[in-house]
Formats: sequence, C-alpha cells, structure tokens
Amino acid sequence: MKSPKVKSKNHFPKILLQIFLLTILCLLLGLIDGLRSYVSAYSNGVFHLDLDVALRWDVSGWLIWIPLIPFVFWLSRRLPLDRNNWHLGLLIFLPVGMLIAFSRAFFPALIQIIFFEGYDEMRQWLPNRFYILITDFLIAFAFYTLVLTFGQAINYYKRYREEELRTSQLEAQLSKAHLDALKMQLHPHFLFNALNSISALQMENTEAAQEMTARLGDFLRMTLENVGTSEVTLTREIEFLECYLDIEKVRFGRRLATNIEIAPEVLNCRVPNLILQPLVENAIRHGIAPNAASGQINIRAARENGWLKIAVADNGKGIENEKLDKVLTSGLGLSNTQARLEQLYGANFSFQLQNALEGGLLVTLRLPHNQERGEEIFN
Repeated sequence: MKSPKVKSKNHFPKILLQIFLLTILCLLLGLIDGLRSYVSAYSNGVFHLDLDVALRWDVSGWLIWIPLIPFVFWLSRRLPLDRNNWHLGLLIFLPVGMLIAFSRAFFPALIQIIFFEGYDEMRQWLPNRFYILITDFLIAFAFYTLVLTFGQAINYYKRYREEELRTSQLEAQLSKAHLDALKMQLHPHFLFNALNSISALQMENTEAAQEMTARLGDFLRMTLENVGTSEVTLTREIEFLECYLDIEKVRFGRRLATNIEIAPEVLNCRVPNLILQPLVENAIRHGIAPNAASGQINIRAARENGWLKIAVADNGKGIENEKLDKVLTSGLGLSNTQARLEQLYGANFSFQLQNALEGGLLVTLRLPHNQERGEEIFN
C-alpha cells in the first residue's frame, strides 16, 4: 500500500496546477468586472471612477474566491444533497452562502483601508456608495450558488458512475452465478450416463469397465482443474473432448470412429468450457447408439468470415426435420448449451442444428473469434 507521503507527493503538482488555473480565472474575472465598473461610471463625458480604483476594487473582490471556491467544493462533497437531506442542506448552505457573500462584499474595502487609503477616507467615501456593497453581496451570493450547484452536479455524476459500476459488477456476478449453475447441470447429467455405461459393462467386460472408470476419473480431474472458469482455449477444450471420447470408445468399441480437424489459427480462440462434450454426446446418442453398424463423428473448427466456426457431424440417420426444434429445446445437454451461449455472448453467436445433405446430423456453432490472452473470463 502506498504511504500517505507518496500519495501527497504525486498529487502536489496537480494541486499547484489547479491553484494556478483558479488564480488566472479569478484575475480575468476581476479585470473584466473592473472594466465594467469603470465604463458604467461614465456620464456626461466624464468618468466618475478612476480606472485604478475600479480595478483594485473588483480584482481584489474576485481574488478572495481563490480559497472560497475550493471551500465550497469541499462543503459540497461533505454534504451531497438528495431528497432526504435537502432541509439540512438549506440550514447549512444558506448561512454559509450569506457569510461568504458578506466577506466578498467587504474584502475590497478592507484591502483599500490596509494598502491604499486610511480608515477615515473610506468611512467618508463608502456611505455615499453603499449600493456597491449591496450589489457585490448579491453578485457574490449568486456566484456562490452557481459554484455550489456545480459541486452538487459533480457529486451527482460521481454517484451515478459509482451506481453504474456497482450495477455492472452485480450483473457480472449474477451472470457468473448463472453460468456456474448451467455448467454444474452438465456434471450430474454426464456422470449419470457414464456410470450407467460402466454398470452395463461390468456384466459384459470387466476390463473395459475398469478402463472406462479410470478415464472417467481423468475427465473429472481435468474438469475440477477448471472449476469457476467459464471460458478456455479451444486447445484445452479439445483435450476435454478427447478424454470424453476415450470413455465413449471403451463403451462402443469399433463402432465409434472420430476425426478432429482444428485449424492452427484458432487453437488459442476462447470457447465456453465444456461446450463440445454435449454436442458430441448428442451425436453419439442420435447417430451412433441406435445403429449396429460403425459410425463416424467429425469435429472441425476454423475461422470463417471473422467468426470461429465449429461443426460437429455424424453419419447417422439424422432427425426428422419437424423434430429438430424439439431436440434442441427438450434435451438437457443442447438446451443447456444454448442457454450458456446466450448468457456469455447475448445475440452475438449462432447455434444451428440441421440434417446434413450427405446424411446424419450437423451441429454448427459460430462464436466471436476471440484470442485474448490472460485470465480466464469470470475466473
């Protein structure tokens, strides 16, 4: 943690710059106001007010705002107004404003007495021009109100930004919770199917059942290594998939053949964790399991028109066209996959389920081509 001394040192040039700019602003306002007073004193071809007096009076009156403006901003930060405390703000800001306006009105007279004219001269001159003090008081109070309003506007903007940030963080947390819940649904779903297969193999092929149990342990270990991670690289996702396919190949033996083709330029693309397993499981269920003959599953990934395109195809009988939508919404794996994609990408993805022209079912994903490195999303 940085020490207060270092923090103060880092902010000191900024504070000096602010004071310098505020001084320039007050000087300019004072010069403009002094020229206005001098010109307004012109009557019948004669200036009834000396230029140096007008400038001294108004410039000194504006220079007092150099400490007063930061004070008003500080007071605004200390007491930000809202509908619940406006009455308290009125009780504090009104007398403070009157005191500031009073100080601003009499400060030029004080400067005149100390540096330019004596008290007796000012006592003779000022009563005949008391309207000057009243005018300066009203202008000062109006300017104080303007500065106070600006300070409160800054407070409101900061509160708005903080609330916006909190809302964004809350949405991210809720999104993560939803994604985790969706992903956790896959685990018991997959485990149920895998354990069913192991149970069936125990009676037929004990060695195959043991091998399947070992591969299931490997798959669960890899899954646990990515708990809380919503996106992984495509390379990592293929490792998961190959582990899953090893389990299924024990179950189906020579009936299951796979072909995985991944373009090198998309290996580092980020994809939802465990997104391919339910797609391949669906292909096995509908394309391989119902048939006694051997089946083929092809998994391809490449870049297409700025998208990451992933295709999972089998050579089974396919599904009747009128049942495609039902398969997409009724099955836990595919409906879960679509829900996760919507949660991660909104409408910025494509998920299609269709019968291929050469036969079998084709599932196509188009995802944002994202190769950012660093921490996993929502990790």
